[in-house]
Amino acid sequence: MIKTVTSAELPVNEIFSVKKQIIKNGRSHKRVCIVTGTHGDELEGQYVCWSLIQKVRENIAQLDGILEIYPALNPLGVNSMSRGVPQFDLDMNRIFPGNKNGTFVEYTASEIINDMDGADVVVDIHASNIFLTEVPQVRVNVESVDNLLELAKTINCDFIWVHSAATVLESTLAYSLNSIDTPTLVVEMGVGMRITKEYGDQLVSGILSLMKKIGIWKGKTEEPRTPFVGRDEDNCVSFLNADKSGVFLPAIKHWTDVEKNQEIGKIINPLSGETEEILKSPIAGKVFTLREYPIVYAGSLIARVLDTSKT
Repeated sequence: MIKTVTSAELPVNEIFSVKKQIIKNGRSHKRVCIVTGTHGDELEGQYVCWSLIQKVRENIAQLDGILEIYPALNPLGVNSMSRGVPQFDLDMNRIFPGNKNGTFVEYTASEIINDMDGADVVVDIHASNIFLTEVPQVRVNVESVDNLLELAKTINCDFIWVHSAATVLESTLAYSLNSIDTPTLVVEMGVGMRITKEYGDQLVSGILSLMKKIGIWKGKTEEPRTPFVGRDEDNCVSFLNADKSGVFLPAIKHWTDVEKNQEIGKIINPLSGETEEILKSPIAGKVFTLREYPIVYAGSLIARVLDTSKT
């Protein structure tokens, strides 16, 4: 069943609406919400929504509860390939929990929060931007880690990044829901404006495992992979940035083990034929973020490396 969560009139005889798919079976009232499309240029979650609906419908007898899927919290952004809400120059994930008496976008955010309030768990799916590729990971605020860590371990991601409170924005959907005791996991994976089917399949498997853990899925699930758990307070993540401008050529594959001072890639100058910079890993560990878009400037992020000895 498709339901409209909130809607509003647009200036030229059109309607803005946020919709969700509701799949319900059995007697349980437990509820899982799958959310994506907050940023219109992050499309990895679109495949996850479609695939999850397919799998649950094909095995509907295994569902004992409620699954709600929100493919596009920012439908105008998805339709126009815009990260924010078009014409408002606004990042939707910076206005939660919204305001029922506020602007059109603030009102929408408020209605979304009200609709998800009370769910047993929410999974908020994001992709990276067009410049970087991210391994499937769960990002957790240190203030919520005690409630979320065991849930995060079931979702079949490779890495759980526990952020310090100072790095977490209070105006995000996840922070707002967690603050009203609606457990919310933020998943980030893949690259902007693309769909990485391998990552999508991995996450769908993990969502079914999560549903089984909370008791609304009775079907078979794959054993979720054991994630690395890294915490900001342990300084487990190192950043590698470019010092020169040019074209980046990677020397390694994503999610690869590297040694300290191992070459990550090089920045070349296609006009002079020179190599401007050899980029080397600052530590030994795993590269979980890697530059996807080859044009770089001084200061551009090239890679993030996880010190697995601290996880």
